[in-house]
Amino acid sequence: MLPTSPKASRVSRRSLLLALGGAALAGCGVPAAYVKPGDRAGADLSATDRRLTWANWPLYIDVDDEDETRRPTLDAFERRTGISVDYVEEINDNDEFFGKISPSLMNHQQTDRDLIVISDWMCARFVRLGWVQEMDRTRQPNVTRYLDPLLRSPAFDPGRKFTVPWQSGITGIAYNRRRLGREIRQVSDLWSSDLKGRVSLLSGLDEAFALLMQGNGVDITKWTADDFHTVCDQVERQVDNGHIRRFTGNDYIKDLSSGDVLACQAYSGDVIQLQADDPDIEFVVPEEGAELWSESLMVPNLARHKTNAERLIDYYYEPEVAAELAAWVNYVCPVPAAQDVLASAKDEETAALAEDPLIFPDSAMRERLAIARDITGEERVGFARRWNTLVGL
Repeated sequence: MLPTSPKASRVSRRSLLLALGGAALAGCGVPAAYVKPGDRAGADLSATDRRLTWANWPLYIDVDDEDETRRPTLDAFERRTGISVDYVEEINDNDEFFGKISPSLMNHQQTDRDLIVISDWMCARFVRLGWVQEMDRTRQPNVTRYLDPLLRSPAFDPGRKFTVPWQSGITGIAYNRRRLGREIRQVSDLWSSDLKGRVSLLSGLDEAFALLMQGNGVDITKWTADDFHTVCDQVERQVDNGHIRRFTGNDYIKDLSSGDVLACQAYSGDVIQLQADDPDIEFVVPEEGAELWSESLMVPNLARHKTNAERLIDYYYEPEVAAELAAWVNYVCPVPAAQDVLASAKDEETAALAEDPLIFPDSAMRERLAIARDITGEERVGFARRWNTLVGL
């Protein structure tokens, strides 16, 4: 059943790129690390071993009001199927997790995980390296039927053969309308003189670049190296003239709440939480567009319970289950059919979520959303070096 009120507790998951670290290995595409399609599957024990291990981020699933050790949607799956799920909240940073499991994957060893959730820009590296298995969609009718059309075919995984979005979100602009005294409509509005020293940008390369390109009218589904360097030139000028206060991870939340920053790059899910305490904070999908991103489910190579994992993924694409999860985490729901389920909730607060465009974008907003082409292995090292120099990493 749906929770009686929406839950707002969550932590940062879209973390900044602290260093090249393991990312450099993935970016360079070390030949020995690539796994051929025929070498990815292991013996699937699902039929006789009714369990699976799922690695996810902290506070990224619904929990019971009375007992935080209980996860209602997951508990219901276990009761329905008889499959026991070892749910491990072990992912705190994409690069850190990459470093944790990459030795096993590149050496063709089991990771002891049947299902993982990481950001799509990192999923792209796993897909390129051949570290995840293609899913059997005949076991996933709900995914086939209900997955949001906007999310169905990112450049790194056409047709979503290897990945399925867990939750989605938007990178746009957040600002305090009362303190600023006007609206923000375009990315270029960030560079207005009345915002000098009161603007922050995201520090992570993969999190920041797409929205800034969109401000230049670039189609981020097929951006070029020239587009990237144009953005860097623009950002460098704004750093040199003192317009950008600083670059942040999710700590922009604190700056925006305190008034130290009046406008910033932001994630839609964060702003829903901020608005609960300060209704003057607004989130904008700029007229030029905004980036739609996901954190996605994948089955790593040699997983011993692939069929069980695929069944769990499909369970979360049932509109009723997706609605229950959306009411808790407040991200963009990858199952649009869940909107009608929420709208029918008896609890008014819960039903109101169905009308929130940051959970279910309306048609006008959807027309301005796009999934960015990911940064390729050949591009990553040089791009990260230039961006990190600007940011001061």
